[in-house]
Amino acid sequence: MTDRPSDVSAREVLWRFGPMIYGPTVLFAVGEGAVIPLIPLLAAQLGADVALAALVASALVVGQLVGNIPAGWLVARFGERVAMTAAGLLALVGVAGMAFAPQLGLLAASVFLIGFCAAAFGLARHSFMTTRVPLSFRARSLSLLGGTFRLGMFVGPFAAAALLAIFGDEHAAVWFFGACLVATVLLVMLGPDPEKSIAAPVRPRDAAIRPMSEDTGEPVSGSIPTVERAGVFRTMWRYRGVLGKLGLAAASLSAVRSARQVVLPLWGVSIGLDAQTIALVVGISGAIDFALFYASGQVMDRFGRLWAALPAMTLMGAGFLALAFTHDLDQASMWFAMFAAVLGVGNGLSSGILLTLGADTAPTTDPAPYLGSWRTLTDAGGATAPLLVSAIAAVSSLAIATGAMGVIGLLGALAFVRWVPRFVPRTR
Repeated sequence: MTDRPSDVSAREVLWRFGPMIYGPTVLFAVGEGAVIPLIPLLAAQLGADVALAALVASALVVGQLVGNIPAGWLVARFGERVAMTAAGLLALVGVAGMAFAPQLGLLAASVFLIGFCAAAFGLARHSFMTTRVPLSFRARSLSLLGGTFRLGMFVGPFAAAALLAIFGDEHAAVWFFGACLVATVLLVMLGPDPEKSIAAPVRPRDAAIRPMSEDTGEPVSGSIPTVERAGVFRTMWRYRGVLGKLGLAAASLSAVRSARQVVLPLWGVSIGLDAQTIALVVGISGAIDFALFYASGQVMDRFGRLWAALPAMTLMGAGFLALAFTHDLDQASMWFAMFAAVLGVGNGLSSGILLTLGADTAPTTDPAPYLGSWRTLTDAGGATAPLLVSAIAAVSSLAIATGAMGVIGLLGALAFVRWVPRFVPRTR
């Protein structure tokens, strides 16, 4: 199937999304990116050792993981705009808690709350674009959404460094995040309501959805509902097939992405590089990643989802697997830089894939509950990977842990080959 022809161009719709979706995304991500590197430092100021500081920092990921399903309910019941506003306001409470936390428990709870709100904010944007973006350029719009988030996370640490240089206090970055949240909430509240200003495109697929309510033959008065909201858990059960197959493949992609952020710095330390060199290599890899984010959407819209997912997973899986054999070579630093670049290319080509596949497989009339389950799976993959790398490295070596992530990447590539054509046909 395809969308009905429209006289609205891709450029026009994407431009109209700027103040509604992309602008708030950049603001939220810049503020969050400024705070994330400083969470362990804030924990250390309250007396945490290295392990406890890492645990406090992980509360952000845990909050995001836990928040996806409640966010699905919130968006389905109250709409994207209300959910984004509520998430921004509640995140301000978390910022205040981080700024004034007198002990570690409150700091961890505040970080958890911010992660919870980030899940609601992200799911609201995802759900809106699933229902409002025409299928013909869905992948490009969602890749651009992923790119704006990456831009914010890339700029945020530099903003934090500048604030530290000016004020000499880590809390300055926390208040900067608060200012970004205020601007985000104002933009969402005072800007045009995207749910009213852009109508959802009508697709033939919508008419094929079977009603949830049965005809009992009893006389009724008033309007007769044709589609009933299924709710979060009923939606999970109805779509257990795609979630348990394509969803697990998506989780493997999220795991490989997350492992890249952990393995590269550890690998540089393990082969004896100094911090400046490691930062340079990781930064170049991140720059390559960011430069390719829109290319992924172009490939998916023009050739199909698999043509972006398969090269991305193959490059990252093969990159990790090959890197695992270079630890003790004479030119280990050269191989490290080369495979870091390969991983950057693979990750860049995967930009927007998880968002797009989630949108493709979501029910068109009420996608939020489904997307909550989809994002829970992908976030779980990302949260599990660092723990897996740490556990394998503890009992064996970093090289074996890196190779294991490569195997997961290649198995994930096979899973995409198997399940993408089944659940996401080339034409819909």
